[in-house]
Amino acid sequence: MKKLVAYITSGYPEKSFSVDLSLALSENGVDTLELGVPFSDPVADGPLIELANHRALESGFRFKDLVEISKEVAPKVDTLWMGYFNSFYQQDMQKLLPFAKEIGLSGFIIPDLPHEESSAFNNLFEANALSNISFVAPTDSKERIAQIVKGSKKFIYMVAYTGITGSGKAEDLQPILSNIKEFTQTPIYVGFGVNKKTAKDKVKGADGVIVGSAFVEILLDETLSYKEKISNCSELAKILKSEINS
Repeated sequence: MKKLVAYITSGYPEKSFSVDLSLALSENGVDTLELGVPFSDPVADGPLIELANHRALESGFRFKDLVEISKEVAPKVDTLWMGYFNSFYQQDMQKLLPFAKEIGLSGFIIPDLPHEESSAFNNLFEANALSNISFVAPTDSKERIAQIVKGSKKFIYMVAYTGITGSGKAEDLQPILSNIKEFTQTPIYVGFGVNKKTAKDKVKGADGVIVGSAFVEILLDETLSYKEKISNCSELAKILKSEINS
């Protein structure tokens, strides 16, 4: 069974909604949840996720809100924190990682922390049994892939194209998927540009997909009630899970 990872922007439109949505997604095919940490300059994210980030911050989002959401969600859903390194560094990594483990998180996704710099925290992640998800891009050489995936945990985030999330570009991923598999047996999940139209194609040769912008687009639709947003996201999750396993 191929896996579905869903990203949502924490605290948008509000904390209780994030909790309700997280639990609904887990009941409708989502295997792992990325709780996105709103940040003022989300450089790897496209316009939809950037807008949701800004709206969450404008409404007063603070890191403590992420913690409160996570305490409700992580014991029931496999949960990762997805955010930019500054958000975590400000909390003191030496204290944050043990706390994250204590409240039930399984790991972190930090897109702006290069592999070389993340190695400084390997022992800290290991000591707390947390995964620091590795990224591989189409531009990475075989030599660099071998370095990145060595010791990778949980899954490898395969960036489907060079660019930002949500832009829907298409690239032939089979050569790089083959290269990754030469060096590791860690599952490979494909992200960037995955939606209900592209999921079946993107998952070929991979073990799962990561979907963000398609969910966030629903959250940004102000014509929908909270109940309708949760219903639409749940239906999308069902479709995606069916598509990647058909």
